[in-house]
Amino acid sequence: MDVRTGFFALLVAVLGAIGFLLVDPFLQYVMAAALLAFVLSPAHRRLAPRVGPRISAMALTALAFVTAIVPVLVLSAILIDTAITFLDGLEGSELVAALDSLRVFLIEELGVDPAYVDDIETAAIEEFEGLLSASAEILLAQTMGLLDTTVEVALGVLVLAFLLYYLLVDGHELVGWTREVTPLADDVQDELYEEMSVVTWAVIGSHLLVAVVEGILGGIGLWLVGVPNAAFWAVVMVVVSVMPVIGVWLVWAPMVVYLIVVGDPVAAALLLAYGIAVLSVVDNYLRAIFVDRGSGVHPAIVLVGVLGGIYLLGIMGLFLGPILLALFKASVTVFDRTHGVST
Repeated sequence: MDVRTGFFALLVAVLGAIGFLLVDPFLQYVMAAALLAFVLSPAHRRLAPRVGPRISAMALTALAFVTAIVPVLVLSAILIDTAITFLDGLEGSELVAALDSLRVFLIEELGVDPAYVDDIETAAIEEFEGLLSASAEILLAQTMGLLDTTVEVALGVLVLAFLLYYLLVDGHELVGWTREVTPLADDVQDELYEEMSVVTWAVIGSHLLVAVVEGILGGIGLWLVGVPNAAFWAVVMVVVSVMPVIGVWLVWAPMVVYLIVVGDPVAAALLLAYGIAVLSVVDNYLRAIFVDRGSGVHPAIVLVGVLGGIYLLGIMGLFLGPILLALFKASVTVFDRTHGVST
């Protein structure tokens, strides 16, 4: 490498690093815009010849905001409000009432020795107080962080909207430029893009779609029987739905026990019937229809992607995390097919 080439490579590296620092505060919004543009591109290709590319992109961007972006933002607010309300309630009489109800249930209904219940209650309260204190500190820190980043969120949503619009209008030009500057053969790039498209749609349809449907149905069931904070538990069901073997019963089954403990056996019976007749059927058959047809992505990868995505990117990571891991898998697969050592 001569001096000129080295200097130019250094210049590109420095400018690339600066560019990343500029994009990094809005990285999750940029990736969300790219994902939404990918999902909406088939509709845009059909609609653009009829109404024009700009009107089509504007209409689809508005549709994305109404059906995806705004619900995610509202959901984030609901989760924070639920957590604050939960902690406030635990500090008051609700905790005492819950413990009294549980005590009565264990002694009178199950016949547990009162002395044994006292020991369990004392140990549980000590552990719970420590957990509550730590949770309150974490929640306070997160709430203050949210207040400090309100402007960043507003700007991020604005960036997402404009970027989604321009990706729909000029996305094909960006893809063409990427193909020109990528130092790979055309057939390799074709295979890479095809594999990425396949695994992305597979994750969306086979895992995320199933999880969202189960979460919505589960939230509706909890709301109908009067379980508090049904929206929060619906989100929890979305997350546990992608967990292999576990599934949404991890949420609704304890809720049946909770309703029995608080003295509402009718609601408990209805939720049990709903969980068996609706949620279990949806979990088994809908997952079989989509997942078992072969998504090419192991459920463990999706699980790690969901949890890691939430930790790294917030609520949007619920969708972005598994797709990013799937894209990495697709890249490795294509590299192995095109450059791997034959055995």
